[in-house]
Amino acid sequence: MFIITVKGEENSGAYSVGNAEGEQILYLFEEEDDAVRFAYQLEDNDYPEMHVIEVDEELMLKTCETNDFRYTVITKNDIVIPPLKQNDFI
Repeated sequence: MFIITVKGEENSGAYSVGNAEGEQILYLFEEEDDAVRFAYQLEDNDYPEMHVIEVDEELMLKTCETNDFRYTVITKNDIVIPPLKQNDFI
């Protein structure tokens, strides 16, 4: 499983997207290639340079659930594109 962070600020949070209720949704990618491709798309939309990090799936899901972080798992069958405006990081 992979998350996206700002390069050089890996300890400051991971990429997330705001939903209609104003909550942040953490993107967890199953495939590294999909995470890398999404990170490049972010950079093309004027985001800072991004970094893809591999994380332990079980630990990440447990951490999100324990801390009441909303998340979604992006599978190889999903298509996601970055929003036009930069969002917050959690």
